[in-house]
Amino acid sequence: MSPTVQQWLAMSREQLDELYRQAEPGKIPNGDTRGTPIVAGSHLARAYARLARLFAWQGKVFDMFAEDGSAGVLVNKVTPLSLSFVVAKVYRAPSWMDQRETIVIDYSTTSFFFRAVRDEIREIEPGVYLGKVWLGKTRILDFALESPTS
Repeated sequence: MSPTVQQWLAMSREQLDELYRQAEPGKIPNGDTRGTPIVAGSHLARAYARLARLFAWQGKVFDMFAEDGSAGVLVNKVTPLSLSFVVAKVYRAPSWMDQRETIVIDYSTTSFFFRAVRDEIREIEPGVYLGKVWLGKTRILDFALESPTS
């Protein structure tokens, strides 16, 4: 886990929101990323992140198919075996948080069980993304994605 993501685990939700609002979308990731769930404001955030990565969610694998890198699909890596499940569409659109452009991870047409889920990410530093998870129009969680080059 990068030092940046370690810092995020100690931040409040408000601090993470401000960091997200200040960022540009950046380049859409391509390939394998390492994920870290962030339970903002909890003194147990590091423990939650370790347990979730070990037993539930390890990250996402992006496959960009548009020649300009503006659209694609991804699968989530889940379970201790990093199995690929839960497909989503990836594209740029306005953020539900601030209406500025963001990278959207949209499960609405690709997953029966997760169709009410929408993720948004912005690149905070090269290869390191801060994400927001929405269930319906309610934000429920933050997360980090790191590309192998970060």
